[in-house]
Amino acid sequence: MNSAQNLWSLLLADINDPNLQWQLLALSGCIALGWWLSRVLSRRLQGHDNAAGPTNSSLRKLLTPLLILLLVAVASRVLSSYQSVGLLRVAVPLALSYLLIRAAFYLLRQVFAQHGRAGLILQTFEQAIALVIWTGVALYITGLWPEFIEYLEQTKLPIGRHHESLLVIVMALIWVAVTLLLALWAAAVFEQRLMRLDSMHSSLRAVLARVGRGLLILVAVLISLSLVGIDLTVLSVFGGALGVGLGLGLQKLVSSYVSGFVVLLERSLTIGDLVSVEKYSGQIVHINTRYTVLRSSDGTEAIIPNEMLVSQPVQNFSLSDRHVRISSSFKVAHGTDVSRLLEAIPSVLAKLPQVLEKPAPSALLLGMGPEGLEIEAAVWVDDPVKLRGSMQSAMNLALLALLNEYKVSLSSTLPVGAG
Repeated sequence: MNSAQNLWSLLLADINDPNLQWQLLALSGCIALGWWLSRVLSRRLQGHDNAAGPTNSSLRKLLTPLLILLLVAVASRVLSSYQSVGLLRVAVPLALSYLLIRAAFYLLRQVFAQHGRAGLILQTFEQAIALVIWTGVALYITGLWPEFIEYLEQTKLPIGRHHESLLVIVMALIWVAVTLLLALWAAAVFEQRLMRLDSMHSSLRAVLARVGRGLLILVAVLISLSLVGIDLTVLSVFGGALGVGLGLGLQKLVSSYVSGFVVLLERSLTIGDLVSVEKYSGQIVHINTRYTVLRSSDGTEAIIPNEMLVSQPVQNFSLSDRHVRISSSFKVAHGTDVSRLLEAIPSVLAKLPQVLEKPAPSALLLGMGPEGLEIEAAVWVDDPVKLRGSMQSAMNLALLALLNEYKVSLSSTLPVGAG
């Protein structure tokens, strides 16, 4: 603090010192050397990593004030053995403040403006941070910093039953803001790295990024509270109640996650199986830890919680055999030569593409009644999801052509007395 009070007076004294030219020369050399070194280091780092241009530019903006700060500090220590270095001692907090402003701008833009321009709110916030930092530097150089700290310590604000000094409150806000900003920046970097993994599913990458962001924010809040001096044991009761509430509210969600591991471990369902659950049926295309995706023959996808696959009966059409039977039923009028028709249907259906030879196509007489004779024709295919609709249509067209060839009339159930 004593050195801070003397900075302004030392600077005024050095203005009339003829050795001021050496300080100006050293300061100019530190700025030029720091700028040159930042360019060299940023190019080296860009050569090792395939970074984009904006990333390299942001890195240089951080390296330049950091290197200048280090060089000015070294020059001040060296020249202090020979002459007064009031100018260089003033340049040290100025370079430090410039570095802090650049770092704050870099973190804010990495967190809140990753994929576009910085908005008006972000720019205003950056200007406010710069104003606060420059004000603190001005108070430090002019020697008013100790008086400002003493004023903050003496000013008490009522917080509940206690009175805290304004200095404690300001420091708490600063620590919370710094830790949260660092956590959000780390989360943004983690998300960028994670999204580059093409081998991982996009939904899983998004989930991991959000979980990582939440954990980093939680750790940042806990660290900031401990730095401020708040005992974290007081949060144990609140954490226990929150855990019980989350356990009751997320019971089905946890059940779906556990059921997902059960399905994956016992392998009762695999990707590609044709299943039916309640009113949903289709082919399994994805099995995730919480849900399973079924795709029907018309392309509609249903998201089924894994809890349903464990707690309810599931009809698996391809558990041990992927061959599925597709049938078509119709009624013919009385007097039709059914024997001849039943012999002709299998040979006609066997000519359809993608129909299996074994089991062979079949034709059966299912029933007889006053309205006609019911006949069922069936074929077997090995890809029911893709072939069910097209095969059903092909079967009907082939059967209709056969009936027309044999001049077989379909029965009509007209009401009694109808003409």
